[in-house]
Amino acid sequence: EKYHIELKYPFLPCLQVGQEKKHTYLPLEVCDLVPGQRCIKKLSESQTSRMIKATSRTAPDRETEINRLVARANFNGDPYVRDFGINVDTKMVTVTGRVLPPPKLQYGGKVSRIQAMPDRGVWDMRGKQFHSGVEVHLWTIVVFATVRQCPEDKLRNFIYQLRKISLDAGMPFRQDPERVRYIQDRMGVERVEAVEPLFRQLCVEIEGLQLILVVLPGKTPVYAEVKRVGDTLLGVATQCVQTRNVNRTSPQTLSNLCLKINVKLGGINSIIVPNMRPPIFREPVIFMGADVTHPPAGDEKKPSIAALVASMDAHPSRYSATVRVQQHRQELITELASMVREMLIEFYKSTRFKPQRVIFYRDGVSEGQFLQVLQHELNSIRVACRKLEEDYQPGITFIVVQKRHHTRLFCSDDRDRVGKSGNIPAGTTVDVGITHPSEFDFFLCSHAGVQGTSRPSHYHVLWDDNGFTADDLQCLTYQLCHTYVRCTRSVSYPAPAYYAHLVAFRARYHLQEREDRSSGEGSSTSQQSEEPRSPALMAQAVRVHEGMCKVMYFA
Repeated sequence: EKYHIELKYPFLPCLQVGQEKKHTYLPLEVCDLVPGQRCIKKLSESQTSRMIKATSRTAPDRETEINRLVARANFNGDPYVRDFGINVDTKMVTVTGRVLPPPKLQYGGKVSRIQAMPDRGVWDMRGKQFHSGVEVHLWTIVVFATVRQCPEDKLRNFIYQLRKISLDAGMPFRQDPERVRYIQDRMGVERVEAVEPLFRQLCVEIEGLQLILVVLPGKTPVYAEVKRVGDTLLGVATQCVQTRNVNRTSPQTLSNLCLKINVKLGGINSIIVPNMRPPIFREPVIFMGADVTHPPAGDEKKPSIAALVASMDAHPSRYSATVRVQQHRQELITELASMVREMLIEFYKSTRFKPQRVIFYRDGVSEGQFLQVLQHELNSIRVACRKLEEDYQPGITFIVVQKRHHTRLFCSDDRDRVGKSGNIPAGTTVDVGITHPSEFDFFLCSHAGVQGTSRPSHYHVLWDDNGFTADDLQCLTYQLCHTYVRCTRSVSYPAPAYYAHLVAFRARYHLQEREDRSSGEGSSTSQQSEEPRSPALMAQAVRVHEGMCKVMYFA
């Protein structure tokens, strides 16, 4: 009426523009989309993977592209640059790096203790058995797909192949599953609400049930419910598998499944060969990893989740975790003192030793927050120690790990390039030239770059009571990158920090049911939408079952 426009497509939905609270809606046909805008909303998994494929460049290509952009920018021709007397070099800075030696990994087995030597950040488990494998006696399979999507003969073959591979890996499934259940309703939709009663029934019917293997037809809300029920309500290990991996089994996929199942049941996959470990291991030492995950951009209500993991043995290979829900987008871990205290008690119960040193890897802190985080969190660790014993003062090393930065390292000699992507070799470390002139920091690229250009992790040592030399800390950090249980590769940052990220991510799934209910989506509880948001209820939602505290349920 206002603009005297007659809509050609009045039946099409409108676009919501401007601020969400203002509810401004415009018909699609009167809008023009300006090209070249950045999408700040969280992308779906398929969008993310397509984005990475489209934008990834091999290291040599990226190096050429950066040099081309710098030449095109012609900084030195800029009058302002000249007025300030600045001269920008058109060539990349050349720095000296070195490649750290990888640690040997010890596997187990009844006869001999075989060692694996990583080559370019990768090693093989063929012909080796887990350092300590768990025997699976009682397990069951639940299929949230139709018989057509997951035929019974394919499922039987999957069971046969899984048992074969697991036996080779030293984690034998001693018998076929106790039950195999297909769960579908008549409409062919997965039944989220069927998960809890079914799992409860299985735990009653099969006393001592060790594992529920769940087959899912791709990305589905059933996954979050499976993890919520298994991790927080019943304390039973769950392992999800996609139907495509059941229908077409590959030794690699089955072997990766075994890596995850073994640690979820309390086993140990591999350890660093003891005589290769740095001197810090001569006294009891605990490794901690901490991370805070925030809700996606545009969300103004959901809480942030803080996670802390800590090693529970001397290898270190087994970790315990604790989680807290905190204020929306709060980066400092508010309840760190109680979390650290909890982990120190668990360490003592597990090893009968009090740690003399605490190595704390903190993920996700930007440079502007260093001082704030150090003051609050270092003090929290000290408070936790004093609460246990007044004069208990272990040496603390506080290290921040950063992945989100724009530093890329390229080989100056083409012969040093590794793999198809032409990246720097795993273990490359740089601590001169591009690091802080007076602070203790270094770059370490601990993983083998498979796609695109490797991004080295940047480590800042904010506090060190333990008198680490640069060499010792770099070697220790690199060794911890080899202890990640989910794959037989060195990963891009230390296992404790990686696990903290996984724990926080898993807690987001545990919260999901509460958050969905509280937003009133497809639910009759929208009137009381504020009630499930209470901090006490959310804290309860992320608390894992006591049976899960001693195993790595998050693997």
